[in-house]
Amino acid sequence: MNYLLIDTSNQPLSVAVMTDKTVLAEHHTNIKKNHSVQLMPAIAQVIEASTIEKKDLDAIVVAKGPGSYTGLRIGVTVAKTLAYALNTKLYGVSSLKALAATVENEQRLLVPVFDARREAVYTGVYQYQAGELVIVMPDQYMPIETLINTLHDMQQDYVFVGYEVEKLSGQLDAEMIEQLPQASAMQPYAETPEDIATFVPNYIKLAEAERNWLNQQKKD
Repeated sequence: MNYLLIDTSNQPLSVAVMTDKTVLAEHHTNIKKNHSVQLMPAIAQVIEASTIEKKDLDAIVVAKGPGSYTGLRIGVTVAKTLAYALNTKLYGVSSLKALAATVENEQRLLVPVFDARREAVYTGVYQYQAGELVIVMPDQYMPIETLINTLHDMQQDYVFVGYEVEKLSGQLDAEMIEQLPQASAMQPYAETPEDIATFVPNYIKLAEAERNWLNQQKKD
């Protein structure tokens, strides 16, 4: 089965082409540039490098959130458009689970974090059990202090994972693994196809701009 995998859930961008579990081509970047400019050239690049024809893609896999409102919107829109145009299956995978999956052979609790500003994060808790990465705490928006208290209550060793962990290091209290997203990490978790027409990102928390707009509508 041939996959195109897309993760634009935050500032880093990652795109990959795989056949089954084999990575044929993968592209990562962490430059501050709009994904609307970067994404399509990156997709064209990995498809060309993989030698897989677009018509031979069997599935599009996209990080569905949480994360950046704009990044998620761009990635999901492109994934839906390609899946529809190519008549392929579409899969959405948690961007936090995909990040946790970049760390292998780890027995501690994996705590992927995305900075949500105002001393809060998007986070979840994952753990390898019998070789499978399972959800210990579902993805959610959470103040960092609350997250730390929740982890203490679990009474297990844990490690934070993310590309922004150094930025948050003054608030985190355990080992940190600085790790960029890798689109190929989503492949094992592309399990149930999405309905292309109704699929939307899992924002969890509305972007501040959208929240302000909704509040303004209520006043008008």
